[in-house]
This record gives sequence, C-alpha cells and structure tokens, in this order.
Amino acid sequence: MTLPKTIVAALLAIATLAMLSLVSGMPYLETLLPGGLPLGNALAALGLCAAAAAAFGLSARGTMLHTVSLATLFAAAAWLPVSIALAGNLALNFGGDRGAVWLAISLGVVAGVFVVLAWAVLSALLGRRSAKTLRGPA
Repeated sequence: MTLPKTIVAALLAIATLAMLSLVSGMPYLETLLPGGLPLGNALAALGLCAAAAAAFGLSARGTMLHTVSLATLFAAAAWLPVSIALAGNLALNFGGDRGAVWLAISLGVVAGVFVVLAWAVLSALLGRRSAKTLRGPA
C-alpha cells in the first residue's frame, strides 16, 4: 500500500461525503465560492479526486493498477478545468453540442474513478487474504 490506511480511509470519507452532498441536491450547493465557482462543482471535483487518490493509495507500486489509478487521478484532477473550458463559465452552463461532449467526458471520468476504486479495494482485500493463506494458520 502506498498510503497509510488512515489517509486512505480519510480520502474515502471525503469522497463519500462529497458525493452524498451532491446527490442530496441541497440549496447550499449553489453557494458561490470566492471567484464565482459554485460549491457543488468544487465538491464534485473534490469527491472525484479523493476517490481516485484513495484508489492510488491502495495500489501497490509497480503494478498495472498503480499505473491505471495514477492516470485516473490525473483525469479526475483535470475534470473541473476541462469542464470549465468546455462550458466557458464556472457554473458549467452548456449550450449546443458542448453539453454532450461534457457529459461523455464526465461519465467517462466518473466511471473510470469508481471502476478503478473498486478494483483497488478488491485487490487490497484479496491481497490480504492471499498473504494470510501463504503464511498458514496462526
């Protein structure tokens, strides 16, 4: 594991809280942060980055999972700047075909982050079980 368990747990908690907040649809998500970015957009980016960082933290160096989780972390970090560039505004209000492009990119990033996170969690769980099996009974 690249990161300590407590850091991975904190990242997972941040991701969970951010995503639950977004799903709730609370009015505070429209609150503008300094600079004009809506809080909901910042929480979406934070949740994606935290989930991707947790997957990276669970992956073992030198594995394909480690490489893929790093690429997913970069994609999650780029999601908000790319979204703002496509929309041309911080509120992510789209017009025309740009909305369809943004939706495809967003779905790809979200799906990638959660698939890689699931892969990392399963890999960590199965790796621990395999290590216990190799050591034999205690």
